[in-house]
Amino acid sequence: MDSLAKQPSTGRRLSGEQRRAQLLRVAGYLFARQGFSSTTMDEVAEQAGVTKPLLYQHFDSKKALYIELVDEIAHRVLKAVAIATAEAEGPRQQVEFGLRAYFEILVEDTDAFRLLYDRNHGGDDDLGRAVRRVEHALVEGVDPLVDAGLDQRHRHLIAAAMVGMTEGASISWMDSEYAKNLEDPQERLAEAQRLASRVGGLMWAGLRAIHTDDLP
Repeated sequence: MDSLAKQPSTGRRLSGEQRRAQLLRVAGYLFARQGFSSTTMDEVAEQAGVTKPLLYQHFDSKKALYIELVDEIAHRVLKAVAIATAEAEGPRQQVEFGLRAYFEILVEDTDAFRLLYDRNHGGDDDLGRAVRRVEHALVEGVDPLVDAGLDQRHRHLIAAAMVGMTEGASISWMDSEYAKNLEDPQERLAEAQRLASRVGGLMWAGLRAIHTDDLP
């Protein structure tokens, strides 16, 4: 379900906060489908039904608009994962519960993840750094779950590998025909649980296979 899709106008005047939320929703919808480089502020204003000057009252550039969307998505994912892992009993449940929270957002708001994983930023370093901040934050969140007797440096490395595995699985899933045609809410929830169970099982098996006593 693409929750960033354009919403119909109600004909009533929106408050500043409501207008800003609408603009973010419309911009997210366009960025997810066209990419950052191919989306213009003119298109965002037109799709939102506002003038371009009004759009610039809320966001001084397309870059600022994109970075705010990335930060909002990151906050939502990190909060959901933190809440889920806090309810788990033991490391294995922490891994699976955290993944379930992540994949539930993925299947319910695929647009958000298309935007997050877009790498076509036209060489803009600020946008690249914004996305890397999200990845680093996810790694920091996963790091404490890596209970394999490793030193801090290698534990962080394994956490980064787990985040990379999850990102790769997410991109592959979003590109699949199955994901594009998955509309039933109950099946979406079941799919999130399957993804969490299978990716989590692979991660846990990998963590269990790490040995520390035969290395210098």
